[in-house]
Amino acid sequence: MNISMKKTGLAALAGTALLAIASPAFAQDAGVSAETQYILNSFSFLFSGALVMWMAAGFAMLESGLVRTKNVSTILLKNISLFAVAGIMYYLIGYNLMYMDVTGWIGSLSLWSADDAAALGGDFSGGYSATSDWFFQMVFVATAASIVSGTVAERIKLWPFMIFVVVLTGVLYPITGAWTWGGGWLSEMGFADFAGSTIVHSVGGWAALTGAIILGARKGKYGEDGSVHPMPGSNLPLATLGTFVLWLGWFGFNGGSQLAMGTGADVIAIANIYANTSMAAAGGVVAAAILTQILYKKVDLTMALNGALAGLVSITAGPDTPTIGSAIIIGAIGGLLVVVAVPLLDKLKIDDVVGAVSVHLVAGIWGTLAVPFTNDGASFGVQLTGIVAMGAFTIVASAIVWLVLKFTVGIRLSEEDEHIGSDAAELGLEAYPEFGKGSQRF
Repeated sequence: MNISMKKTGLAALAGTALLAIASPAFAQDAGVSAETQYILNSFSFLFSGALVMWMAAGFAMLESGLVRTKNVSTILLKNISLFAVAGIMYYLIGYNLMYMDVTGWIGSLSLWSADDAAALGGDFSGGYSATSDWFFQMVFVATAASIVSGTVAERIKLWPFMIFVVVLTGVLYPITGAWTWGGGWLSEMGFADFAGSTIVHSVGGWAALTGAIILGARKGKYGEDGSVHPMPGSNLPLATLGTFVLWLGWFGFNGGSQLAMGTGADVIAIANIYANTSMAAAGGVVAAAILTQILYKKVDLTMALNGALAGLVSITAGPDTPTIGSAIIIGAIGGLLVVVAVPLLDKLKIDDVVGAVSVHLVAGIWGTLAVPFTNDGASFGVQLTGIVAMGAFTIVASAIVWLVLKFTVGIRLSEEDEHIGSDAAELGLEAYPEFGKGSQRF
């Protein structure tokens, strides 16, 4: 098709659009009926949920690229297992605990079940399929657990970690979610967290930080003189791919949190959210790259990757209200914070293998505090209250779980198992067997 033919086609489409505006009957048939809105809203939940599910692959690739070769299979197993466990626990207890009959602090201790009977009978006033909403909310849960996975990698036992995931996804995350998205006490105060900078990312970050402190650092990571011994990841191309996958999935994370796509206003809002989300990540990359060049005279790829993620986390609390320029600044500050936070944790001898605490906790706090800068309805005091409350609860509750596991089944690999790697010690296989000690060249 040549250019003149394309222009003719666009003119015809424009004429059709004008006819739709001029004719109320045509407009109703085109997409404002309750059933059509129901379909579009449900589709938004399902499509966005699928994008968020794809973030699980991003976390798996990012983390497997940033751990050493001898631990890659284990980190991959943890990522696919935690996603499965999170879904099951959210079905058994998590969703209703977070959303059903919330009385300020906690919801209902009951099994979730779909209720789409009204829509099946022709009543679409509910606005969307109950199952589509459950699916969208469910895929968020695994994100918090993935944050923990990367932080405590390379020295934690598989099954104690999975037990912690059961508690985190089934109980801890849903309780703090009930305070906010479930309509609980923080929501009543006016706490604003559009897609979860604190509710998802900081909660996961607090749980990860607590676990890292109780678990201790990897053997050889820190010298007695306070020196830090680098332990480079096994595959930076894979880590970069994981970052791009997460960047893509974040459009569903933030865009789907509009929770509707049945009107033109909703679509405009989603478009703005997508743009702000992407540009915040861009700001994070550039800021992290520039600061590492200034501080270390070289650009650090892993810092640039985490800068992108920090930008994404930072904008997640309020992607709907900033201009694109403001989103870039919010993301850039997140990128700068990561470059400062990663070495700070090392100075404190807190071993965070993939930098998840710096990305998700530090940038999550910043993003939540940044909301009032672009949203006149948000209060710094209320935002800070939410950050402190969810942080305190998660620290105490997760510490109890970690300590119970530590003094019962144990949470840390033996020194010998840590030396040979969790792949060989716990799985009996290697991610890259041709590079193993027993490999042969033909």
